[in-house]
Amino acid sequence: MSLEAPLIAAQVMQWLSGDAIGIKDSLVLVGELGKRLNEAKVPVDRITTGITLLHPNVRAESAIWTTDGERALRRYLEAENLEEAYNSSPLKVVYVEGRAVRVRITPEPEAWEYGVIPDLRAAGYTDYLALPMPFSDGSTKALTLATRAPGGFTVSHIAVFETIVRPLGLICELNTLRRTAETVLNTYVGPRAGSKVLNGSIKRGEGELISAVVTFADLRGFTQLSNKLPGDKLISLLNNYFGAIAETVEAHGGEVLKFIGDEVMAIFPYTDQVEARDAAGRALLAARDAVLRIADVNASCCEEIPQIRAGIALHAGDVFFGNVGSATRLDFTVVGPVVNLASRVADLAKHLDRDILVSDAVADLMGCRHKLHGTYYVKGFEDPVSVFAPDVSLIGTEGACSESLIASRAFDAN
Repeated sequence: MSLEAPLIAAQVMQWLSGDAIGIKDSLVLVGELGKRLNEAKVPVDRITTGITLLHPNVRAESAIWTTDGERALRRYLEAENLEEAYNSSPLKVVYVEGRAVRVRITPEPEAWEYGVIPDLRAAGYTDYLALPMPFSDGSTKALTLATRAPGGFTVSHIAVFETIVRPLGLICELNTLRRTAETVLNTYVGPRAGSKVLNGSIKRGEGELISAVVTFADLRGFTQLSNKLPGDKLISLLNNYFGAIAETVEAHGGEVLKFIGDEVMAIFPYTDQVEARDAAGRALLAARDAVLRIADVNASCCEEIPQIRAGIALHAGDVFFGNVGSATRLDFTVVGPVVNLASRVADLAKHLDRDILVSDAVADLMGCRHKLHGTYYVKGFEDPVSVFAPDVSLIGTEGACSESLIASRAFDAN
């Protein structure tokens, strides 16, 4: 080992124990590492990290930096072909056996090669190294480095890499823990609530008053279905239903707050009248798309899974968005009369056999009071509630609020 190797390693180590700790972006981290190594005359042309994640859909994440200017954060989704690629990857050796893999890339292909090597050869790389990057929880991640230098990496270069990989792993672990916390919170409480929890809003009763369109979706006949279907079929049915509702809500800029039994509660926040009209329109489009998605699910599903149908209600107003619960078990949610009435309108949708019902408040926000279905008393509210039943096929079209569609009904007592 040359005398320069310990000096280079010490310089990079000083950076890793100082400024690098504050870098939260993995791409920035590997990019700065590559820059510093090259400035120290260590010929690194490609750096990647390989980090498995706790995520419902993503198996692993890789930050990639090259001297060609590539900066990419790749996420590997759970898929059948991913397993095949993993089995032919040097990362499997690193993860499973915890040992380094070095490949000197020759001009001519070998009889058997790791899957990444042909691509590296085509790009002019001469040497490749994959190192175990240990995390404090005992798991092993990976750091890979590659060069186009004619002689490849020297013993001194590899000594530098082996010295810095552990402190680099600690920083990567901090970033991974942060992302894991965000993922778990976003998955279980939603991005809006999750960000507030991460920012320290964790005291009971702490929250804020916000304005929002509140959506409730209720699966019809769930009790009978849950009594008849075996557990795996019931879960499959619920996933189809929840997926149809949640994906359309998110596609239109709303946020699912919670699944309550067979109900879905979502919000579309707004801050002024212009945003209010837009939020109401997006909530209505989401309800329309959910109805259409459920119809598609029914058309394509198998005989073992019964046909499903939901009643979707929209109401709007001010709600308290914050922490409720006990001293040791909290729930970040929205509460208040607006939420209660939205739930009651969802009950009405079920009893009236309507796919979508819209309250007076939402109709006013949109300036479109067509298709009055009736006025009803609902449990817990003294005043009757007017509800509108828009034609699903017309939602989002110019004819959705045509005067010719207004069909007022006489007052009904429920």
